[in-house]
Amino acid sequence: MIAADPQKEVLFASDMHLPAGPSEYRDALLALLEGPARQAQALFLLGDVFEYWLGDDVSGQDHGETLRALAHCAKTGTRLYFMPGNRDFLVSDRLLTRYGITMLPDPVIVALPDGPALLSHGDQWCTQDEAYQRWRRFAHWRPAQAGFRALPRRLRRQLAQRLRARSQALGRMTADDLLDVNPAAAERAFATFGVRRIIHGHTHRPDIHAMRGGTRIVLPDWRPGDYRYLRADCRGLTIHRIR
Repeated sequence: MIAADPQKEVLFASDMHLPAGPSEYRDALLALLEGPARQAQALFLLGDVFEYWLGDDVSGQDHGETLRALAHCAKTGTRLYFMPGNRDFLVSDRLLTRYGITMLPDPVIVALPDGPALLSHGDQWCTQDEAYQRWRRFAHWRPAQAGFRALPRRLRRQLAQRLRARSQALGRMTADDLLDVNPAAAERAFATFGVRRIIHGHTHRPDIHAMRGGTRIVLPDWRPGDYRYLRADCRGLTIHRIR
């Protein structure tokens, strides 16, 4: 369990989907790092921070400015935590350590100022989409990851673009309930980990769900002109916009 100082706030964000190079999304993250995150004891990034990660040798360069900004924030005293999502699971622990960021397992319990919570990216609980779960198991298979990293850089970029287009097309064709968290899977997580609160992203459906096992908070995904994060302090949880 990761402990937090009850007197200091903790921030959460996920699903920024930062493209390579300059963008409004990157500007918003830089504003978060230079502003609210400086006053917080910790910032938890719960997956899909990047639109896709093609390996440290490629995406590490594409997102160099973002990584340097994260490192600078860490040096000022804010603890930074990164949990891989379904778009950026190829980020290596070695690279994160180099920039002062701690890799998190999925899921993990954190003791927040107002009580414990289970953190996750959330995609593992979308169990009704069996095709996605098969792909997820394959994508997290180490030999498959090693094989992808060994491909030429240009080919990796091409494959990522094709997968993104295919994902968008399937998303438009797939029933909404298949893309969301399975309530039964969330209930099992409450029981397995003995918590009354879950915080996750992935679904792009920000909301607060009162469930039999506890409360499930879905983080807001970032959209053009709408960049939000979750703040936890001794008074509870609140959503804030980056100005």
